[in-house]
Amino acid sequence: MDADTPTDEVLDELFATIESRKADLPEDSYTTTLFTHEKGENYVLEKLGEETTETILAAKDDDREELLYESADLVYHLLVVLSMNDASLDDLRDELKTRF
Repeated sequence: MDADTPTDEVLDELFATIESRKADLPEDSYTTTLFTHEKGENYVLEKLGEETTETILAAKDDDREELLYESADLVYHLLVVLSMNDASLDDLRDELKTRF
């Protein structure tokens, strides 16, 4: 991720990186391991559950720094799940728009 990326573009750049790793499967990438794990999608879903729990615990403990850290992990793993299911950030944005 480029340090010069404007804050409002970070999710788009992260998702583009996830999509790139899905297509190229570089060997030294954690994202590649999520796409190629022997458990398949279940592995990422387990990670998503783990990050959800850690986010909840950080919020419960009123630990803002940990809450932000775990929330970033949660969002990353959610974006991987979206990518695995051929959904995009625009699809997510469209769904969110229908809710208000």
